[in-house]
Amino acid sequence: MVRTLDDGGAVDPWRRRTRRSKPQMPLWQELPLLLIVAFCLAVLIRTFLLQAFFIPSGSMEDTLLVGDRVIVNKVVYTMRDPERGEVVVFRGTDQWVPQVDAQPPTGFADKLGRTIGDLVGYSRPGEKDFIKRVIALPGDRVSCCDDQGRVLVNGTPLDESSYVLRDSPLDLPPNPEECRSRRFEEIVIPPGQIFVLGDHRLVSQDARCQGPVPIDNVVGRAFAVVWPSSRWHSLPIPDTFRTVAPPATATAGAAPPVRPTPAGGVVLLLPIAATLSVLARSRRWSGSGQRRLLP
Repeated sequence: MVRTLDDGGAVDPWRRRTRRSKPQMPLWQELPLLLIVAFCLAVLIRTFLLQAFFIPSGSMEDTLLVGDRVIVNKVVYTMRDPERGEVVVFRGTDQWVPQVDAQPPTGFADKLGRTIGDLVGYSRPGEKDFIKRVIALPGDRVSCCDDQGRVLVNGTPLDESSYVLRDSPLDLPPNPEECRSRRFEEIVIPPGQIFVLGDHRLVSQDARCQGPVPIDNVVGRAFAVVWPSSRWHSLPIPDTFRTVAPPATATAGAAPPVRPTPAGGVVLLLPIAATLSVLARSRRWSGSGQRRLLP
């Protein structure tokens, strides 16, 4: 419907409506809002999806060096079980000796700095945070060594030459107090636990002397080195683990250690959707003739 004005012109009422510009939020008010939203998104991503971790020790050399920063997928094990050969971050049990001397923050500024640093992966890990390679899963039989000094998983020897560059000596007897010996007796991994070793076996304190790790303690899978830029590379599963035989029938029937949580995806998406809705309400993101921020 077109309405005729006194001056003889005709104006479409829908066009007049679009010409009315909504009052925009001043930049000095909108910028803090966007910064808060961006910070909330970073916290959500760090809590539920991805997190950067600082490597504090040489137990995974030369796969990971001291000072490297890795990206850890924190949601992958809510959808499937860990696999042999993956590099995982986990919280050690009471049997695990700390790799670093964690000093608690002393003041507000120190606490704030560590919190922000933790979000971007520059803070030091906690005293019970570890990163190792998964060697055996629940029900697997693992031991060392065969006549060539190799680790055996379900009777299959592992060719670890691609990632173990400094192995422990064969002539040292096993010592439950320290992991200096390459040899250890065969054990069957209990349900819900994994057997992990460091790639630098000469210095790594791992499951050889500190025992398996509950899967519930696993934070996530480290899948890439992102810093320094000269060391960017992914952390794939070595081919040797694809040749490992399945565990014996007597133990293979155990219940899976990790099961997908049907509501997990909903729980994860709700806080992210809520944060995105705040962004959608920002006036700079809406309106036909207004500027849009590129992702």
